[in-house]
Amino acid sequence: MARQPKPWYWTARKAWFVTIDGKRHTLGREKKAAHLRFHELMRKPIKRTVPCESVVAIADRFLEWVHKHRSPHTYEWYRHRLERFARKHPSLLIRDLRPFHVQEWVDDYPELKQTTKRNYMRTVKRCMKWALQQGYVSENPVEHLEVPGAERNETLITLHDFEALLSHCPDENFKDLVITTWETGCRPQESLRVEARHVDLANSRWLFPQQESKGKKAPRIVYLSEVALEITKRRMAEYPTGPLFRNSRGNAWTKDSANCAVDRVRTRMGKGEMQRRGITITADQIATFIPKLKQSRVVKGVELPKSHSQLRSEAKRKLNAECIVDLVPRYSLYKLRHAWATRALQSGLDGLTVAVLMGHSDPSTLARVYQHLSHDPTHLLNQARKAAG
Repeated sequence: MARQPKPWYWTARKAWFVTIDGKRHTLGREKKAAHLRFHELMRKPIKRTVPCESVVAIADRFLEWVHKHRSPHTYEWYRHRLERFARKHPSLLIRDLRPFHVQEWVDDYPELKQTTKRNYMRTVKRCMKWALQQGYVSENPVEHLEVPGAERNETLITLHDFEALLSHCPDENFKDLVITTWETGCRPQESLRVEARHVDLANSRWLFPQQESKGKKAPRIVYLSEVALEITKRRMAEYPTGPLFRNSRGNAWTKDSANCAVDRVRTRMGKGEMQRRGITITADQIATFIPKLKQSRVVKGVELPKSHSQLRSEAKRKLNAECIVDLVPRYSLYKLRHAWATRALQSGLDGLTVAVLMGHSDPSTLARVYQHLSHDPTHLLNQARKAAG
């Protein structure tokens, strides 16, 4: 049984001391005051410091906490990135963790964009900060890790772009989701989760209770235009329970399925643009690209060589995709939300009103992230002349 700490007098120092968990504390020269100080120290909560524990163990505890206290989307966001870090450093101890471990891990993915690399680094920093706050570690080993800034989203979806997007979208169910996002500026997580029970037809709005809103700090209200209201009514009649926005099979749209649908539309737009410009993938390009491909595939756990026709088809598909990337910007539901903010400001709405309609708790977010007025010199010139009288 471990010995209980108790005060002791050091004659050479003429003072009282106590050793708790290997750390010596000075209690003072007077015995009575020293014992009072000793009892104060013993009443303090003991930090759960585990300097020799593995990074993977801390990451597991952090994910357990996120699963209990944050949204499923947030949990998946952290889980995906921390699992990658754990595969890179499966046996790394907290006491050995240094910023260069994170930097070298991120550098293993040269294809990632700057914002994605930033998010990878933020994930590890957040995990270690949580461990420090909870008392699992005595210091944050990656506190001074330098995280790059996020890239600004430079894609502005104009009305012409939006109409082109719709013209290449054959799925009427997906069109409803796209149009509603364009008309309301709602967050994708709101349009993907809205149900008939959230709809307030009398006031033409969606109303998410506080516990279902982003941040869970206040109810979230999404006001509907006439077009969005008509779509909402139609979807309510079809789906009186469960999510309103679903695909042709009746399955609710998810973040991933919506992104895939947008990418399919982008591919159609890109192929149309390639045809308009007379761009084709040549046989020489395909032959040059084939050696870069993996020459085998796994079928039911067995690795089999790819046929020449399979390699040609894969090479042509990937070369087409590379060409489309240069011809058509990548769209998303969130970029439709950005476009709504810009249109709202251009229409003359003040920034505070736009921020409220978008559900921002901090109005400065609008200026930092969402509005793209700097891309419209005509609008800014007119406003400058208007200000000058």
